[in-house]
Amino acid sequence: MADGLYLGVDGGGTVCRARLADHTGRVLGEGAGGPANVTTAFDLAIASILDASRAALAAAGLGEADMGRIDGGFGLAGGNAPPAAARFLAHPLPFRTVSVASDAEIACLGAHGGADGGILILGTGSQGVVRKGGQTITVGGWGFVVSDTGSGATLGRRAVRRALLGLEAIEPPSPFTEALMERFDREPAKVLAFGLEALPRDWARHAPLVFVHAAAGDPVARALVDQSAADIGRLLDRMVAVGAARIALMGGVAAPHRPYLDARFDRVLVDPAGDALDGALALAGLRREP
Repeated sequence: MADGLYLGVDGGGTVCRARLADHTGRVLGEGAGGPANVTTAFDLAIASILDASRAALAAAGLGEADMGRIDGGFGLAGGNAPPAAARFLAHPLPFRTVSVASDAEIACLGAHGGADGGILILGTGSQGVVRKGGQTITVGGWGFVVSDTGSGATLGRRAVRRALLGLEAIEPPSPFTEALMERFDREPAKVLAFGLEALPRDWARHAPLVFVHAAAGDPVARALVDQSAADIGRLLDRMVAVGAARIALMGGVAAPHRPYLDARFDRVLVDPAGDALDGALALAGLRREP
């Protein structure tokens, strides 16, 4: 303990996870909190990070007074945007040192054990990261409003839009569109009210229903998944073009998308060697002993 504490935080658009380790890499405790997107909801992200950190400390039998001993590595949704990263670094936090990157960057560090490779994170948002020759290249990841193709949030929003078209008979309905509209009591006004207030994580909650109905053969759900898979394919093609010889898919909608991806990606897709929290600990400065 006297040789230091390291905290790795993986803050996504839906959930924030923290892992506390000692200087040997031994995990002391883990915890979780709410969403941690520093671009779309900064104050909420700070609260989620502190909640997850306190939970990890508590699991290790430690408390608030120990936060000042911690070197922290924070991989956060929106952390690739320079204004958001600068704001985070300037914010008064109780840790000894603070390093920040995007949640996709720490996932890449963890997935390949620090070696060259790529990671395409497909969660509430999406981003590709390629590490090659000491350089990091990002693909996408600029947020739900202008980017994040292949993500749960984008798929969920497309699904709601298409289901509303089915409800109004502008496009053909299907069992999938009917099931989704039941969540809104089949009332377009409730869809509008939801859309005006929804955060990316709220849209992403509708994505699992798309996959369920696509697997059952629903034509509308299958078309939505195929469209999303095609978007992912374009991200993967770009990552290969900039030098990724191996790419790990990570995130909550990665596995559901995998059967729908083109077979040409079989040669580059690999299982991750570690998780995003391993990468966050590396970002914090933890060097694991051989």
